[in-house]
Amino acid sequence: MFLILFFLWMIFNGKVTLEIVMFGVVISAAIEYFMYRFMDYSPNITIRFCKNMLRILYYGAVLVKEVVKANLQVISFIFSTKYEVEPQIIHFKSSLKSDAAKVTLANSITLTPGTITVSQEGDTYTVLCLDKEFAEGIEDSEFVHLLEEMEE
Repeated sequence: MFLILFFLWMIFNGKVTLEIVMFGVVISAAIEYFMYRFMDYSPNITIRFCKNMLRILYYGAVLVKEVVKANLQVISFIFSTKYEVEPQIIHFKSSLKSDAAKVTLANSITLTPGTITVSQEGDTYTVLCLDKEFAEGIEDSEFVHLLEEMEE
């Protein structure tokens, strides 16, 4: 965590001088100490985050791909005069364990055009879909699989 904090310090400063580097080392060490002492933080959290970094970036790429794909579907619904939209509310359960993964899934569903997570209680999600096409396979989506991999 120290290296991440120090790296951010250097980026936000915009220039490199001896004083900035020394101050960055002190500030980063102080923040890390504070996190260990008062925020119940451990090095295992940083190690797990670093191991999942590639998965997190891949998850972001998948999210962008799905948002673009859903945008194109919504645009086709808007401009189509033949197709009648059939909204649906679906309920499904997820096997995700951590609160962070559950919230990430709910937010990913909401960020994707044509779907909104209405509620998430425990393992059960309630999702409003613009059309029945958006509801197909939502409980077994790539989002769920990637989040399950990250939880391991």
